[in-house]
Amino acid sequence: MTQKIVLASGNAGKLREFQQLLSGCGFEVVPQSDFNLSNADETGTTFVENAIIKARHACQQTGLPAIADDSGIEVDALNGRPGVYSARYAGENANDETNNQKLLQELAGVPTEKRTARYHAVLAYMRHADDPTPILCHGTWEGIILTEPRGAGGFGYDPLFFVPTHNCASAELDKAEKNRISHRGKAMQELLQKIAQA
Repeated sequence: MTQKIVLASGNAGKLREFQQLLSGCGFEVVPQSDFNLSNADETGTTFVENAIIKARHACQQTGLPAIADDSGIEVDALNGRPGVYSARYAGENANDETNNQKLLQELAGVPTEKRTARYHAVLAYMRHADDPTPILCHGTWEGIILTEPRGAGGFGYDPLFFVPTHNCASAELDKAEKNRISHRGKAMQELLQKIAQA
């Protein structure tokens, strides 16, 4: 029997990645939008806190197990910003384009060797709203921030995130390869192993 799990995210890009990553694993990933859920208030100051807040909220509202992802990009030259504020870096009504523009403005004049950055993804899996031991998994992905966008794939900061191992921007990778090497892909592989053992 397929296990139904709510994905506690309204982000279409994340939903597509999760459905690809979880296909064939015995899980039916249902977006929270199927339940008309409100978004949780992300009041945490860390990816871990926000992932737990979102997973608990989805469990409470649906009565189903939930996976939540909190992720973002950490830029060394900006002392780790945008970090947990990656999705709303350019303000409350920010979108990928305005966030990318702000990041480029903040890094104007910073030389390539100082434009190091990494993506973080923390996944929280909660069996129910009162789960005292949520499964937490953390993946990272190292890169360099480009001076202009490249590629048409991915979402978020992918057009600016240069992947040295592949000599291209994340937005230029094919989906399967991105899912294999990305922060979210690594965290998801770890989560699947831990769920299987639980």
